[in-house]
Amino acid sequence: MSALTPDRSAPSERPTPPRERPRLRDYVTLTKPGITALIVTVAIGGFLLADPRSIDLDRLAVLVATGAAASAGAAMLNHYLDRDLDRTMRRTRRRPLASERIAPGSVAAVLGLALLAAGIGIATVVLNPLTGLSILLGGLTYVVVYTAWLKRRSSWNIVIGGFAGSAPALAGSAAAVGSWTPGVIAFAILVFLWTPPHFWSLALLLKDDYARARLPMLPRMDDVPFSGKVVVASAVLLVPAAVLVGMTGAVAWPVVLALVVLGLVFVAVTAPLWRSVTPRIARRGFLYSGPYLLGVVLAILANAPLLRGGVPAGF
Repeated sequence: MSALTPDRSAPSERPTPPRERPRLRDYVTLTKPGITALIVTVAIGGFLLADPRSIDLDRLAVLVATGAAASAGAAMLNHYLDRDLDRTMRRTRRRPLASERIAPGSVAAVLGLALLAAGIGIATVVLNPLTGLSILLGGLTYVVVYTAWLKRRSSWNIVIGGFAGSAPALAGSAAAVGSWTPGVIAFAILVFLWTPPHFWSLALLLKDDYARARLPMLPRMDDVPFSGKVVVASAVLLVPAAVLVGMTGAVAWPVVLALVVLGLVFVAVTAPLWRSVTPRIARRGFLYSGPYLLGVVLAILANAPLLRGGVPAGF
C-alpha cells in the first residue's frame, strides 16, 4: 500500500468536540426560574390570605427570599437526580446537566442542598418553626418523594408530588400568623388539585417522549383515551375546590366568583379530551393551566383590598 493511500481499515480519528463551557444562564436554568416564581407567588397568596387586613412587609420579604432559595435548591436537586432521564427526552436533553455543559459530578447537587437548607434554616429562625417545616415538607416532597422515589415507579407520582406545590401556601400562612388557617388550607387543596390536570395535559402532549424514557406520567400509559377522561375529571374538581375556599369565609365574594369562573374555563378547555385526545387539545389544556393558577393567585391578592373596602366575605 502506498504511503499516500489512506488505510480504510483503520478507524478515522476525529477530534472530540470540546465541551461547551457553562454560562451563568445555565446555572439560572438549574433553578427553574418559572417554577420558582410560581412557588413564591403561591406563598405570597397564602401570606395575604391568612391575614388580609394586617400585612407585615418585612416578614413577607423574608418569606419570598427563603421560599425562592429553597425552591431554587430543590429544582437543582431535581435536575441532578434526573440528569440520566433528561438525556433520553427531546424536551430535556439540552438541559445543562443532561448535555454536560455543567459537569454531572459538579457542584450542582451541593449548591442545591445549600440553597434548600438555607431557605429552611433562615425561615425557621427569622420567621417561625412552622414556616421552616412547611418549606421542608415541600422540598422533601419534590426532591425525595416525587423525583427520587415515585417518578420512575408509579403513575401516582404527580398526584402525591402535588403537595410540593401546596406547601408554599402553608408556609405563607405560617409566616403571616404562625398557623395554617382554614382559608389557606382550602387554597392549598385547590393548588394540590391543580397539579394533576396541569402535568397530565403535558404528559398527553409528550406521551411518546415519556414512553421512550419509561416514565409512568399518565394515569394509564397504555390507555390514552382513559387518561384524557381523567384530565377532564381532575379539572372538574377545581370548581368545588374554589367553592371550598369561599366556604371558609376567608375571601370576598368577587374572589370566590373569579375562582369558580377560572375553574369552569379550565373544564371547558379540557372537555374535548373526554371524546378525543389530540395534541392540539392537550396543548391547549397545558397552556391554560399556568395562567389559571396565576389567575387564582391574582384573585387572592385582590382579596385584601376588597375586604378592607368592606366587600362581604364568602357567598
